Amino acid sequence: MDCGTSSLKDNRSEKAMKATLVIQNWYRHYRAQLRARQHGALAIFQSIEYADEQSQMQLSNFFSFMLENYTKSHKEDSAIVTRIFENTLWDSKDRQEYMGLIDVPDSYDGPRLQFPLTFTDIDLLLEAFKQHQILHAHYVLEVLFEARKVLKQMPNFTQIKTLPSKEITICGDLHGKLDDLLLIFYKNGLPSENNPYIFNGDFVDRGNNSIEILMILLVSFLVYPTDLHLNRGNHEDFMMNLRYGFTREILQKYKLHGKEILQTLEEVYTWLPIGAIINNEILVIHGGISESTDLNALHQIQRNKLKSVLMPPVSLSTDHTSDFKKTKAGATTTMPGKGESEKAPSEQLTKREWEQIVDLLWSDPRGRKGCYPNTSRGGGCYFGPDVTSKVLNKNQLKMLIRSHECKPEGYEICHDGKVITVFSASNYYEEGSNRGAYIRLSYGTTPQFFQYQMTSTTCMGPLHQRVTAMEFSAIKVLKERMLSRKSDLVHAFQLHDHSRSGKISLAQWAFSLENILGLNLPWRSLSSHLVYMDQDGNIDYMSSFQDVHIEKPVKEAKSALIETLYRYRSDLKIIFNIIDSDHSGLISMEEFRAMWKLFNAHYSVHIDDSQIDELANTMDFNKDGSIDFNEFLKAFYVVHKYEKADKSDINVAD
Repeated sequence: MDCGTSSLKDNRSEKAMKATLVIQNWYRHYRAQLRARQHGALAIFQSIEYADEQSQMQLSNFFSFMLENYTKSHKEDSAIVTRIFENTLWDSKDRQEYMGLIDVPDSYDGPRLQFPLTFTDIDLLLEAFKQHQILHAHYVLEVLFEARKVLKQMPNFTQIKTLPSKEITICGDLHGKLDDLLLIFYKNGLPSENNPYIFNGDFVDRGNNSIEILMILLVSFLVYPTDLHLNRGNHEDFMMNLRYGFTREILQKYKLHGKEILQTLEEVYTWLPIGAIINNEILVIHGGISESTDLNALHQIQRNKLKSVLMPPVSLSTDHTSDFKKTKAGATTTMPGKGESEKAPSEQLTKREWEQIVDLLWSDPRGRKGCYPNTSRGGGCYFGPDVTSKVLNKNQLKMLIRSHECKPEGYEICHDGKVITVFSASNYYEEGSNRGAYIRLSYGTTPQFFQYQMTSTTCMGPLHQRVTAMEFSAIKVLKERMLSRKSDLVHAFQLHDHSRSGKISLAQWAFSLENILGLNLPWRSLSSHLVYMDQDGNIDYMSSFQDVHIEKPVKEAKSALIETLYRYRSDLKIIFNIIDSDHSGLISMEEFRAMWKLFNAHYSVHIDDSQIDELANTMDFNKDGSIDFNEFLKAFYVVHKYEKADKSDINVAD
């Protein structure tokens, strides 16, 4: 009897064990599928982000084009060029020019900083920003001027020493995500002499609290200038800020003194160090390196000459330079900060110096050997493990720590452990899209990684719900990107459709998308969410655009014109915001036409001037004949017919 009972128990235990293993295997497979779907959606977001950055880099060629063709422009066009560079190249502003004009009223109930700053001011700022208070423009400018004064004394590369008993924390991109910075300080402690930090660029843009992050970091830097270190990123650039939101944030929060803050901030950017070296062993830079990276030359570069990576050095003749900038009264002056026109070249970096810094701020590591153009971003390069070894060995370094790329886990190790990427903005693309991370290391020890993820109601939901929501957003932005190139895509599809049946093969459809959009994505696996396929596996290519369309602000406007304006709306908005020197949001019809002529000449978008005039004549004008160009561009938005569809249907990895 006992033997039989024992045997029965053994059989039940064995069945229970097998059932447990089946469940575990199923769950592991299920989790792996979800992670694959998450990474697939992340790849869509990242590809589109890099394509946008490529457009931003290409915009620099537009400004170079205007400079180089300055004297060839028509009279009205040259006025636009003057307006643009009158506002993008500036004199160093004196503290008294601003501070004497900006008083803090008694009614102001936000944080009041006391100079010289102390730890108390850091704590004061943190508590105020947690309560969503806005720091007064007077204090913002004071902090910027003080930071500029101290940053001017710093070398291009900060030399940092650690001890086995004294660690340093390295943080990557924050991109205006204040909650992530507050969480880092909560978990890791506030900056102090015993708790040093390196913040490795991209403090601003994208998120809604860039000015708060910048103020916390700069105040902390002023309190602990030898223990808190700030590196310049590719978004510490006023041209990037125009596209990615920081300029708009400043002008919304500081309506009276936003322009003064932006002008001062532009110069603060130029004085930020371009890197740090820890214990003569670890190089910390924002982006990466190239095979031509020369640290000795980079130590000597006058970094403050780099006003914007997006405005490369150009050759200006004496005639160009002498009448380059005009005052509002119409008087001609020399370029900002210059005496005689022949001194102009000394105010720019050489092309080689400019390229050296672009590589540091924009490059990305890849597994393939060699150094080749960063075709995704349009700036910097891709560098392989051989390039890493070469540059590190040449400079007697052991490791490169960089940021610049969103990683699902917040960090990534590559190139045989010699390159570490750290990214500190969690939920970067969408809630649940990625973790944030920071690194702690000390002399003679291996780096320690700390991960986190800010949570909200949606982030706390089941993983499959978070992944599905993320996929839905990814498909949505991908559809919008396809729609912005509708004419080009239809033409590419029709080249394969010899019988004019409206159908092509899946391979032809995928090839066309890859060729036109330039996005390195798994189009075949994405096809079920983007297009209709018949039983024979042929693609109804016009169904790519069936559930989305651009809302026309003017019914009579031709579709090709609407599509072009939608496609280039970000670039046009940047140009407009530069021209709009008083930040009124208004532009005259003459400026609108002249701006478009310059834009059309460089981009060769094949839109006839008569179409622009026709569109202009149908727009609503203010009494003074001006138009609100920002509102005009907002009218070009994409309508999604599947907006209220069941999001659970989307599964990118299937």
